Amino acid sequence: MAKQIINKSRKLQKNTKPVPRQNKIMTGKNKENNHLADHEIKKYHSFALKLLDNLEKVIRGKRECLETVVTGLFAGGHILIEDVPGLGKTTLAKTLAHLISRSKKGKPVVFKRIQFTPDLLPYDITGVDVFDPYSNKFIFSPGPAFTNILLADEINRTTPKVQSALLEVMAENQVTVGNKTHKMDPFFFVIATQNPVETEGTYPLPLAQIDRFLMKIHIGYPSEEVEIGIVKEDPALIIMPTIRPVCGTDDILNIRNVVSKVYCDDRLIKTIVSIVSATRHYRGIELGASPRASIMLIKAARAYALVKGRGYVIDQDLVHLAPIVIAHRLRLKAIKLNPETLIRDITLDALSKIAY
Repeated sequence: MAKQIINKSRKLQKNTKPVPRQNKIMTGKNKENNHLADHEIKKYHSFALKLLDNLEKVIRGKRECLETVVTGLFAGGHILIEDVPGLGKTTLAKTLAHLISRSKKGKPVVFKRIQFTPDLLPYDITGVDVFDPYSNKFIFSPGPAFTNILLADEINRTTPKVQSALLEVMAENQVTVGNKTHKMDPFFFVIATQNPVETEGTYPLPLAQIDRFLMKIHIGYPSEEVEIGIVKEDPALIIMPTIRPVCGTDDILNIRNVVSKVYCDDRLIKTIVSIVSATRHYRGIELGASPRASIMLIKAARAYALVKGRGYVIDQDLVHLAPIVIAHRLRLKAIKLNPETLIRDITLDALSKIAY
């Protein structure tokens, strides 16, 4: 059964028509369809370029990966990075925090890191009510989740009970302790990491938790040429401390508010829905993606368009984003299947059916 599914996926990729890079109807260049003015697009694109150029001073040779992270930042989603140790996952989160200011004085946003371990407890993340003998009352002591950028390091090394403690924080931007709900800062961004190599002593993220992440991405090894430069200069140690903020939290929140104005043709929206719907009927998938996947994909596509300097979504955006937005939300029947390759094939097939 697994071989039949894999062969079908390969045939689909081989027989799929190439996707045109741009289509006049789909680009939204008609002024009546373009909801963002040119000067607004240039402004938001400039923020993206500043972030990317400075991130690349430290995380080198990974421009495409950095564009994806900035896309998640602009879309207001959270990122899950799955890769082997030593590729710069923690450094990426720290560098990003250095580049965003939380005040007019240019102070960087608050960055906190949680090292997930098996003995961690939920209140180690969210906080706890502590009795104050002077006031004779319980006072809430905020946990590390009360920050702007949170690095959840090796999130799969702690128990599901602790993993779920982040669920409300990521979904609702709030923490409930006892009978009181505490609101988070409006600018809250989670970068979680997990090691795919070692499985001993790990707890796979439940679908309810992993579904809260906008994207699941991989950094990958650098090229030899890039690695030589990293070894010579050690940018994480030397360059990162010198980096200064290039934009503020207000700028990012403003971008998140206007992302929905990025034009997306109705045919592309229907294609997004058909891609997600196809995962529910595909023979090799035990559990398909929910409508949340459709919402997240369109949001990511619009944010990605701004990162690329456009006020409209094109079909290539879906080819790039669909695998990293949808694949981690699936439960496959055949272990040998690569979910990202499968989603890319389904996306190419759906796009080839659009009437241009």
